[in-house]
Amino acid sequence: MTDQLVRPGIDIDKPRWDQSTYMGRAKHFFATTNPLNLLCSNKDLEEAKMVLAKYRKGDLVEGLTEDRLWRYKSIYDSAFHPDTNEKMILIGRMSAQVPMNMAITGCMLTYYKTTPQTIFWQWFNQSFNAVVNYTNRSGDSPIPVSQLVKSYCFATSGALATAITLNSLVKKFPPLIGRFVPLSAVAAANCVNIPMMRSSELTDGIAIFDENGEKIGNSKKMAKVAISQVVFSRILMATPGMAIPPLLMDYLERRGVLKRMPWISAPAQVLLCGFFLTFATPLCCAVFPQIKSVPIDQLEDEIKEHVARTKNPSKIAYYNKGL
Repeated sequence: MTDQLVRPGIDIDKPRWDQSTYMGRAKHFFATTNPLNLLCSNKDLEEAKMVLAKYRKGDLVEGLTEDRLWRYKSIYDSAFHPDTNEKMILIGRMSAQVPMNMAITGCMLTYYKTTPQTIFWQWFNQSFNAVVNYTNRSGDSPIPVSQLVKSYCFATSGALATAITLNSLVKKFPPLIGRFVPLSAVAAANCVNIPMMRSSELTDGIAIFDENGEKIGNSKKMAKVAISQVVFSRILMATPGMAIPPLLMDYLERRGVLKRMPWISAPAQVLLCGFFLTFATPLCCAVFPQIKSVPIDQLEDEIKEHVARTKNPSKIAYYNKGL
């Protein structure tokens, strides 16, 4: 199968694996979050885009096999936005999540005890999150610069306030408790940053499409569902890498290992975070389908009325919840 020429009729506008199942979504995100996709040059990305465009038109691509077709699809999905088809900012791509987050999270877990350290790493993390949220926003709705700045400031302030306050409170508790302050700050910031960054969807609605990909309106109801699910999955994604390493590091500290070799703290936590994020990132992205279906009768009245006026009224609509 692997060396056979590609068969016609493969729907490359959909993922390779069945997205109605968790395992299918997990396989899809293991492919799209693969950090090796970051090594693809602009030439590789444009080649993938060109091959997919040719295949959609039915043009013959010499020597193209089914595995190579899906590899091109994986490369394309990792770098281009699913709605706008624009090339995404490098560090905002899903393939950058593991290497970026392992470095940032490892440093947050290592340098959390002093206020300057807390301020710097929480600021750095929220700056990165702002780029990711903007890059992976749902639909092609433009986000005003003023909204970007406001979201960034609120999220950063929330993370800093949470971290600094908790740091002052946990001094009376065992050292292990203090190691969980970064996770609490990240969770609080996600609850602010993502809704703020996507507030235009809450006010104007998220784009809704029929089964043919035609836009039939905007839904504020589905925007709330989409954003709440993204917040949940982001917090879930961060939890293993920010909850398990503190337990292991506390064990090493009690055994005197960190006292004898203090230099291993940062690299050890970065590597541990990288290990957990390698699995947590795709597995948590897969908790909810990215392209979600919703019965028409659960949408706003104006959408239901618009659909009812069409020749063949749809019963199911779709939207991209974002990542």
